[in-house]
Amino acid sequence: MDLKGKVALVTGGAAGIGLSCCEELLKQGVKVAICDIDSDTGEQVADDLAAKHGKKNVLYCQCDVTDYLQYEESFQMTVKVFGGLDIVINNAGVMNDRFWELEVDVNLNGVIRGTLLAYRFMGRDRGAHGGIVVNVAGTACVRPQVSTPIYTATQYAIVGLTKSYGDPYHVGLTGVKTIALCPSMTETSLVKDIRKQLMSTEYEAAWQRDNANCKLQSPAHVGKSLVEVLSKAKSGSVWVVENGQPPREHH
Repeated sequence: MDLKGKVALVTGGAAGIGLSCCEELLKQGVKVAICDIDSDTGEQVADDLAAKHGKKNVLYCQCDVTDYLQYEESFQMTVKVFGGLDIVINNAGVMNDRFWELEVDVNLNGVIRGTLLAYRFMGRDRGAHGGIVVNVAGTACVRPQVSTPIYTATQYAIVGLTKSYGDPYHVGLTGVKTIALCPSMTETSLVKDIRKQLMSTEYEAAWQRDNANCKLQSPAHVGKSLVEVLSKAKSGSVWVVENGQPPREHH
């Protein structure tokens, strides 16, 4: 996909990986809707990026991915302001197995909502011109994290959703490609106080083992990897970005 002039909607776009994705897309000439539940940070980030890349290229939408109507409004506003939509990045996510129902609602149901809305607003069968959906999942989808079983389950489910919707059958019906981008541990606020995020404090040793070989990478590296993957990935493919290395396809 030639990115210049395209329109992207990014959830969890005000910080971490989402923010880096927004920055890299803007550098490629993409207009970006930053969708985030945190309105104070979101509006500030939108102002900062607008100063750098032009007001007409940046939009902030308050968006809680567990709230379908608010999520739908973000899509409607993006299309109204930018005149269309080409790329949807389902990036918003949390990791806290103690609050597992919220975790599932954000990580899995949020991605499902975003995917269904992407089909509604980009599908050729709905009068649009197709596009790309990128679902962001952690590497727990390729190497189960013993310490976070429920978080791991949501990541596997995201990949299953991606492979199913990414099949040529759906691409043929809608003109929408679906791919997964799976970063390993990245310098973000996903892990704040791991003891409070694990189902049991006894899981701390397992957490250390799960992440023993993991080198922290920068969000900027993941943002650059997104741009690379957008340009070459086949629908239904899963791309791992870990330890600061170039993205590689996972089979």
